[in-house]
Amino acid sequence: MRILISVLLLIISTCYSSPLSISDACPLNFEFMNYTIITSQCKGPRYPAKLCCDAFNDFACPYSDELNDLSNKCQTLMFSYINVYGNYPLGLFSRRCRDDKQGLVCPTLALGSGKNSHNIRNPSVLL
Repeated sequence: MRILISVLLLIISTCYSSPLSISDACPLNFEFMNYTIITSQCKGPRYPAKLCCDAFNDFACPYSDELNDLSNKCQTLMFSYINVYGNYPLGLFSRRCRDDKQGLVCPTLALGSGKNSHNIRNPSVLL
């Protein structure tokens, strides 16, 4: 499974967002999540790709189902809060974090989950 992060959708929804409707609501509360896994490892001015991307994967992969659901604003909210807490340059994760043409490959889930792997697709240019 890949996390589908549409660059165009994120740009449009960020620039022209309206109040969240019921169908737009994200079932996760990204406002109060712990971003230390990213902010403690991904530091400027060089923002090392290995550290930043590993930290991003560790944070985002557990939420791949919600982030793949383009009917909600989870992607936009997650990237917004990563930027708020980390103050990262625009496009940081989209430029540095790619395992293949489709995006980032998340680690295999624990046994018994019924899923083989998760992936993050096309990280946003917003970070």
